Amino acid sequence: MSTSMIGRVGTNRHSGAAGGNPFAGRRERSLRLYVMSHVLAAVAWPYANGPRHIGHVSGFGVPSDVFSRYMRMAGHDVLMVSGTDEHGTPIQVQADADGVTPRQLADRYNRVIVEDLHGLGLSYDLFTRTTTRNHYAVVQELFEGLHHNGYIVARTTLGAISPSTGRTLPDRYIEGTCPICGYEGARGDQCDNCGNQLDPEQLVNPRSRINGETPQFVETEHFFLDLPAFAEAIGAWLDRRENWRPNVLKFSRNLLDDLQPRAITRDLEWGVPIPLDGWRDRNDKRIYVWFDAVIGYLSASIEWARRTGDPEAWRQWWSADAQGKDALGYYFMGKDNIVFHSVIWPALLLGYSGEGDKAGDAGSLGRLNLPTEVVSSEYLTMEGKKFSSSRRVVIYVRDFLERYDADALRYFIAAAGPESNDTDFTWAEFVRRNNDELVAGWGNLVNRSVSMAAKNFGEIPAAGELTAEDRAVLEVSRAGFATVGELIGKHRQKAAIGEAMRVVAEANKYLSEQAPWKLKSDEDKPRQATVLHVALQVISDANTLLTPFLPHSAQKVFELLGGEGVHAPMPRIEEVEDLDGGPGYPILTGDYTTGARWESVPITAGTPLAAPKPVFRKLDPSVVEEELARLGNDES
Repeated sequence: MSTSMIGRVGTNRHSGAAGGNPFAGRRERSLRLYVMSHVLAAVAWPYANGPRHIGHVSGFGVPSDVFSRYMRMAGHDVLMVSGTDEHGTPIQVQADADGVTPRQLADRYNRVIVEDLHGLGLSYDLFTRTTTRNHYAVVQELFEGLHHNGYIVARTTLGAISPSTGRTLPDRYIEGTCPICGYEGARGDQCDNCGNQLDPEQLVNPRSRINGETPQFVETEHFFLDLPAFAEAIGAWLDRRENWRPNVLKFSRNLLDDLQPRAITRDLEWGVPIPLDGWRDRNDKRIYVWFDAVIGYLSASIEWARRTGDPEAWRQWWSADAQGKDALGYYFMGKDNIVFHSVIWPALLLGYSGEGDKAGDAGSLGRLNLPTEVVSSEYLTMEGKKFSSSRRVVIYVRDFLERYDADALRYFIAAAGPESNDTDFTWAEFVRRNNDELVAGWGNLVNRSVSMAAKNFGEIPAAGELTAEDRAVLEVSRAGFATVGELIGKHRQKAAIGEAMRVVAEANKYLSEQAPWKLKSDEDKPRQATVLHVALQVISDANTLLTPFLPHSAQKVFELLGGEGVHAPMPRIEEVEDLDGGPGYPILTGDYTTGARWESVPITAGTPLAAPKPVFRKLDPSVVEEELARLGNDES
């Protein structure tokens, strides 16, 4: 099924109010019955060595949630999964600095991140972690399947060691000059300037990002993934990709020109054990974090299924055979993670399924689906600078949510975030958009319309005969469902929220032109009732269009219109036990089977209305100076 069709689904398995519209010509449900799909929203795993800042969630968090909420409203079976990425040397280094164990550090920041993502309203079916025994088992299963098929081989290589600690330095913790293009900020795994894969020892003048020392390279035995064996299969798969963001597809294709075998184990104490005789009991060798993290999408899906009581349910989103034949998988991340999702993860899936150059047998999990699309965002900067905790050019999600509404941040990311270009977050622009667009535009429309109806009628008034102006504005709101839905389905969220706000603007224009506050006489009362009914209907429609973007305020508007129950389902934090006997941990999950449908639902005349409270908070301009002062004066 094409992605363009996704934006036009008009039925829903979820419960809620009956669909349709009371006005003639506004119902086309019989013409809009499309096949529904199992949609996997695979969201990048935030690293658990510290709290996440708003730049992080602009890439993986908000875009994936907008997409998932829309897809559920449109009737698809969505599985949105992720968790905290908790292995590797950076966790170990930070734990040493803090005087705790790696597990204690991961526990601390896992909880912080879970609470932050909950505060943003990100509707995960399961947000878990990579230190579960379930995850270990799934990672080891894929390792064994790839090894059995000949795609993982042992070889002696040079490993980077910190001379002062004796510990392995991860590739990304080594920087130097790229030997290919001369870029001075290349990392030990790839050069972001030319896109080529690298090994740390290839860098000119390599240095440790931890303490600036020159790493020592020593011979060590490790297992490598035979990436060149997948070049042809991945190339053919990329050639079949449609509607990807051009920069993602071009970058991915360029990577195929010089694929090299890539180490998937390291000299580490903190990570998933290697599941082979002679290796599994060693404390100095572990599976490298980049290998186990991408497998998290699969392990989280399996954990979710086990927790639902149907251990095989994950196959509907993952099986390349009959069970997952209608499945679509969308992977959300920042652009620095493209290579892992458009080349390395497909290679793991192909190799496990026995579909690389060496063929082979599918493992016990069966043949697995490759991604439908890798949805990569660009970078968000802050006041013209890269986010940097050490330089205080940062605002963490938790700090933001203590001072501002979650939907204000969600709105900024959707309307002005780094969808296809690097974008700068400034406090002046944040305050402007909040005050001019959310408060004065959308919030004021809701407030004055509900207030007039409540004051003059005490309920949603009944509509009389409609004029051409009434029908025109109703048509604008009705048409918004196809337009906005198709744009979200194509990952054009900036354009989508722009179209939703255009409906708001048309409603404001309609209300100003019809001026129901002037219709005070008994003779004008029926017309006033009709105008307010039409305005409230358009507000209801616009609220549904904005629900994927602004779920917290959407619930409030729904209730101001007299709605009862759940309009925008929210995630909840649950404390759970490890399914296989490990330590317990918090997860994000939720019941998303109720809520709004992606269609115009007729408002009901006679529904009681009360005087409304403001939906959004207007911010004082002084906020800008206060927040800039918090950033400090370090211009380095």
